[in-house]
Amino acid sequence: MYTLSDRGERELALRYDLTIPFAKVVAMNPSLKMPFKRYEIGKVFRDGPIKTGRFREFTQCDVDIVGVDSQIAEAELMVMALDAFRKLELKVMIQYNNRKLLTGMLNVFGTEDEKINKVVLILDKLEKVGIESVTSELNDQGLPSATITLIKQFLMDEGNSSFSYFEAFAEKNEEVRQGLNELKELESYLEYLAVEKQCVFNPFLARGLEIYTGTVYEIFLADLSIKSSIGSGGRYDNAIGGLIGTNEEFSTVGISFGLDVIYTAMNSTVKEVKENPYVDYYIVPIGTKKESLLIANYLRNKGYKVEFEMSNKKLGKALDKANKEKIRNVVIIGEDEVRNNQFKIKDMFSGDERTEAYSFN
Repeated sequence: MYTLSDRGERELALRYDLTIPFAKVVAMNPSLKMPFKRYEIGKVFRDGPIKTGRFREFTQCDVDIVGVDSQIAEAELMVMALDAFRKLELKVMIQYNNRKLLTGMLNVFGTEDEKINKVVLILDKLEKVGIESVTSELNDQGLPSATITLIKQFLMDEGNSSFSYFEAFAEKNEEVRQGLNELKELESYLEYLAVEKQCVFNPFLARGLEIYTGTVYEIFLADLSIKSSIGSGGRYDNAIGGLIGTNEEFSTVGISFGLDVIYTAMNSTVKEVKENPYVDYYIVPIGTKKESLLIANYLRNKGYKVEFEMSNKKLGKALDKANKEKIRNVVIIGEDEVRNNQFKIKDMFSGDERTEAYSFN
């Protein structure tokens, strides 16, 4: 939680996410018809360090599904995310894993149960800090040297990105077996929907929150121009039961997008220059206001959207405005143009100029 004290010295906390409030709603309304789907957009707050892509206050966009055991729910949310980012013209990739697979592997390697969650969080940093830093943090946890050696071998094994790597471990550990089966089911849907090239298995992806119980995923820009994820989620089957004080499982899976980091990504991504959809021609008079107004009417009568510069901007300032606002065609009308019964059109994208005849008499 992001905690604070107000002027009345009351201890307060700001909303951390939209997931737990959603789980509370489901827990308090057992008559909801399943499967139940919802989306929500709202403000949330984070404690911790702030950097590019990570904000103290931001707008979260959540989508959740309750009441579906199958990995088809995960597949639907992942494909929805790909569809959304395609419409935003952002190229993304989704990394996915399964918490059962990861925690099961740590059990096989001899990690003590009470240290599993801490070790999972350390492994989640692998791509950010590297193998040596991860190994150092594992040592700090007081793990047996044999366990650390096995974990390090797992991290460095070139075959760990293949499901077949885990088959032998699945025979020894039930969690590994369940996680592997769920991943295979998910992969079958992704392949059938032809999105498997955009969805990549990452055996060390963990997601920081202990709430997750199965498949987890994070969305990244394909060019990694922003290192932080721009969306994430996973399955959290124990949250609703925990809120009502039972061990009952409610099959729940969700995905969330940070609107602010997406906006940052869109601004930092180089895109093809697009024309201003609201202005076809921008008319700049140079001592020729009446004549320029005549040309504005002429072009409007032909069905064009025209902006007429009325504030006596100098030509350089007017061209800067056109560039900034992505206006393609600038009409320049000076005394020479009026005298020669023509007006000049400058294409701001190509730099070309052309003239068009018009009788000012």
